[in-house]
Amino acid sequence: MIQNDQISFGDRRLVGQKKARHQVEKILRSDRLSHAYLITGPDGSGKTAFALAMAEVVNGVDHYTDLKGTTFSKKSSWYTHPDIHVFIPLPSKVSDEELKTRLGMLAKDPYEIVDFKLRPALTDPESSKNLQAFYSIKYYHDSIRPKTVFKPNEGQRTVIVIMGIDTMNKSSANAFLKLLEEPSENVLFILTASKTDQLLPTIISRCQQIRLQPLAYDEVAGGLVRYDEMDLDDARFLARLSGGNYSLARFFEIETLQKTRDELVNFLRYSYTQDAIALQELIKNWNSGLNRENQIALCNTLEQLLRDILVFRETNDRTLITNIDKLQVIENFCKSMGEARIEEMIEHLQHLKELLYQNVQFKYIFTALSLRFTFLMRGNEPAIPKHEPWQHLPAYSEM
Repeated sequence: MIQNDQISFGDRRLVGQKKARHQVEKILRSDRLSHAYLITGPDGSGKTAFALAMAEVVNGVDHYTDLKGTTFSKKSSWYTHPDIHVFIPLPSKVSDEELKTRLGMLAKDPYEIVDFKLRPALTDPESSKNLQAFYSIKYYHDSIRPKTVFKPNEGQRTVIVIMGIDTMNKSSANAFLKLLEEPSENVLFILTASKTDQLLPTIISRCQQIRLQPLAYDEVAGGLVRYDEMDLDDARFLARLSGGNYSLARFFEIETLQKTRDELVNFLRYSYTQDAIALQELIKNWNSGLNRENQIALCNTLEQLLRDILVFRETNDRTLITNIDKLQVIENFCKSMGEARIEEMIEHLQHLKELLYQNVQFKYIFTALSLRFTFLMRGNEPAIPKHEPWQHLPAYSEM
């Protein structure tokens, strides 16, 4: 355990999460380690990096945290430590080499995006193949359960890190619950989850929870400058579009985003007039020219622009505007969109991002979005009800 109260947990790599990091420091210094911890928080808040850093500190690895001479492990990271075992959700078919490659990437960078849902193919960033990754009962029995009977080799505990435990299917979750109910004194579980409502309440109740918050704008920017050696102005620009997701911000392409911001202004204009030809060309270019990360960044950019329009319309205070260099555009939109239902437009956009994460084709959902914006920008209810979204498809086929 940490004996030096000058040690700052995760000080060499973790981004933000000051409150949660202090919580871990208190746990480690108390010498009262629980058998299971559940790290929760939104996507991009750093749950994976946090879990790996915690696993290292428990077993005395001087890596993500400067242990200031109190280390008791000769290993350089969690990846090479014999008592730290890391698992990620897997598709039904995946090669051992593919899994090894992804864990190797995570070893080089704890904020690397390695989960199959967000990054189906490592060699083809444009891949739209839908891979449902989860913990099957076979995965649990063949890979996870056997590691829990190992006694520590050189560490204090056999640490089992399970990322995205909320993707366990019912049979796996029930089997894992039995393991939690009768824990070995040598085993420590570190679990992460984005959606606790998909977890068995009994699993949650048997874990100490560590809650991560969405990263603040300055925390994302600071991480990009410190760890990614990014120019401060570029870091601030990307941080504004990140939605508190540091991992995703690192994939954004600045020049592409600056160009698409201008195109988004045209998207709003074309949506207002329902210029089908111009919309088709614009969406077609985005669909073919932007990878998944930059498509999501485009959505974040549009959301920020809409928020600026909403704030300026209500306050007329330019100091509250993020896209200050687009103030004239924002003022013009406020004049022409006095009755626009901007809050609903933002809600539609947020739902669209969820669909992108589910690998729904960008061109279809952005076409449907433009059609709904046509009505909302005039203060009207969209012509197609939410419960009949399939009616949007003919609109695209006729364009």
